[in-house]
Amino acid sequence: MKNFNSLKLLDVFKVLFEKLGIDYGTMRRILQVKLTMDGRRTSTVMSQNMGNSKKSDSNQFLKSLWFYAFTGLTLVPILFVGENYMFQVSIIIGVFMFLIMTTMISDFSSVLLDVRDQTILGTRPVNSKTISASKAIHVTIYLFFITVAMISTSLIVGTIRHGFLFGVLFILTILFTNLFIVAITAMLYYVILKLFGGERLRDMINYVQIGLSITIVLGYQVVARAFEIVEFEAQFTPEWWTVLLPPVWFSAPFAVVLNGETGPYYFILSALAVVVPVLSFVAYTKILPTYEENLVKLMDQTTKSSKRNRFGLFKRLASLVTRSKEEHAFYRFAEKMLKNERELKLKIYPSLGFAMIFPFVFLYNNYSAAGSFEMLGQGKSYLSIYAALMMIPGVVIMLQYSSKSKGAWIYHVAPVADLTNSIKGTLKALLIRLFLPLFIVLSVLYTVIFGIRILPDLLIVFLLTFIYSVVCFKLIKGTLPFSEPFERASQGDGWKTLPFILLIPLLGFIHYGATFVPFGVWIYLLLALVMTPLIWKLGLKRNPSA
Repeated sequence: MKNFNSLKLLDVFKVLFEKLGIDYGTMRRILQVKLTMDGRRTSTVMSQNMGNSKKSDSNQFLKSLWFYAFTGLTLVPILFVGENYMFQVSIIIGVFMFLIMTTMISDFSSVLLDVRDQTILGTRPVNSKTISASKAIHVTIYLFFITVAMISTSLIVGTIRHGFLFGVLFILTILFTNLFIVAITAMLYYVILKLFGGERLRDMINYVQIGLSITIVLGYQVVARAFEIVEFEAQFTPEWWTVLLPPVWFSAPFAVVLNGETGPYYFILSALAVVVPVLSFVAYTKILPTYEENLVKLMDQTTKSSKRNRFGLFKRLASLVTRSKEEHAFYRFAEKMLKNERELKLKIYPSLGFAMIFPFVFLYNNYSAAGSFEMLGQGKSYLSIYAALMMIPGVVIMLQYSSKSKGAWIYHVAPVADLTNSIKGTLKALLIRLFLPLFIVLSVLYTVIFGIRILPDLLIVFLLTFIYSVVCFKLIKGTLPFSEPFERASQGDGWKTLPFILLIPLLGFIHYGATFVPFGVWIYLLLALVMTPLIWKLGLKRNPSA
């Protein structure tokens, strides 16, 4: 078995792991197996959907690092904005934490919450602390590659421009930031595992993911507003709420060491940058023995019995929006998959948080420009609701994956005349069960702000969502829903969604233009009403031989 370089580096810290009560030899062997499995090709029973499966998952991961490298490159100009090092590092760390936390809750939650280790290793003489530590290190190894890809350019440019001491501080800051992110995420999941069980536990994990997504976006926005630009120079004014912003903690040592700031507030923030990550890590090591024991709760298959769901609103909607018995059957199937497939929910639920908060981020920026709530309500900022559509490409591309993908042979033996119905039913289940509740909440809030005059506009956005979902279906190139294993998914999928996300501003711009034409909104609404069923009929045609 291959002796990975990352494991050789890990050997340096062998004594530390042993002092923490971790069986290092066993943990190293577990990691070696995990890394070997990560690099192996995954087969599938759906040979027609193989695509690029000949490439290993590890290569796909390394390929996806270009996205983070490109993001890191876009951060370099910030290093040339004035001489306030605290401002520069706050923005860079804010973006870094945003991407890393997003990666943690969308891509690595399934690793931290994986019950297979407990099933396989729990019956053997391996203690729970060692199993949990192997999970954390497994995630940390991949975070290391992401961190290097994203931060290397800023580190090199910052060291050249600001000196060697800046580079040393920057490396230490990134190390403490990663330590804080991994420990806090794991402990948050531990608290949920400790307090809840059964179906309620699975629901709470999804709710926390949505909450984390919202918190990340809001936190990034607040960090930018902790500074004021005066004559092209950023100035930091200490406020009590800045103590709650981790990016400000991690940037404070730069103000003290390089800018010569001596106020007590800077020392408090600098202390938090060191103390909080260390205490978080210590607390995490204390919970390791019981983390795996509580993780077993996820294997509890008891579900909440709800008679309301049998005759509820969603069942009536299913009957209204589906046009055939086959489509209705696939709708119900997809609905249950979206509700019960745990790994799928771990992947797509964070997108709901982003879809909820991004419209209000744009709305707040417009409010700042308008100067008053009354002026905002009279304008056309309601078109910022298009930002909610950003969730659709990422969710659509995940509809092809399932942890039970081997069952996809049923598509070819079931007496189904047209498999296009499987696609229509799945997309409608996505839009009705996930997007519609979100859109209703946003619509109510926007109507309160802008009045009932925007109701035709909201209906246009909703209809365009159905058209947009058909366009996004091209992402999966005719692959049948839930027919691919999750191991086939890669972070490179994010690149595929980018062109489709760029269509959203175009839709908003066309809508904006329609508001200047007499009766333009009503004409646009009529066109949407006509085009939506037509595009759904023609755009989802699937090649029978596929």
